[in-house]
Amino acid sequence: MISIAICDDEAYMSDEIRKMASAFFRKKNIEAAIVQFACGEDLLKYGKPVDVLFLDIQMKGMDGMKTAKMLRERGFKGVLIFITVLKEMVFSSFEVQAFDYLVKPVGQRQFDQTMERFLLSMQHAGEANLLVKKGYESHIISLDDIVYCEIIDRKVYLHLASAEVVDYYERIEHLENRLDDRFFRCHRSFLINLQYLKSYQNQTAFMENGAQIPVSRLRGKEFSDVILRYMQDWRR
Repeated sequence: MISIAICDDEAYMSDEIRKMASAFFRKKNIEAAIVQFACGEDLLKYGKPVDVLFLDIQMKGMDGMKTAKMLRERGFKGVLIFITVLKEMVFSSFEVQAFDYLVKPVGQRQFDQTMERFLLSMQHAGEANLLVKKGYESHIISLDDIVYCEIIDRKVYLHLASAEVVDYYERIEHLENRLDDRFFRCHRSFLINLQYLKSYQNQTAFMENGAQIPVSRLRGKEFSDVILRYMQDWRR
């Protein structure tokens, strides 16, 4: 699922963006959760994570640029797309790492082009996300959210920090190639995220969510070395 927030003090424009986002992600078979805000103040009070934010620059009260700066200062790492009537305003967007801007009135074609670029960037993002296809549906999952991956009968089960489990079909070799260095294949049926490793003893990896993952004897020595390297890199 992808989380989308729209912040615009014009209700009509906010609803139009919601309709276009719903239509786009429905065509892509990607589930989208969309929330709307009428002002920057309300957006700043929202405590849930947001993957994509559509933010009007010119709003009553706190404008979009100031809202964006405050969000970035608070650690917001989502994709920021400005909505504006003035192209000139966009030059200031570099300060807040804006992904793109949409000029009002926003058309479906303009919107879709920006979203296509967004999906492409997600697939090639360094802070990786995993694009999981299950039947006719697709889900974008942050690697930060995966505690460990389990393979049972050619089916992958992604155990997430939220306790949710996402399952789909993929070969473990293919999955391993799509993950980054924080993941280690400690067993033929398990890949664990070292971020969530609590301790390791007696050929067992104890994860922060309480899971106990077996470590094969053949991989035990390598696993110890990987843990040491990971800890050294993390301290830098």
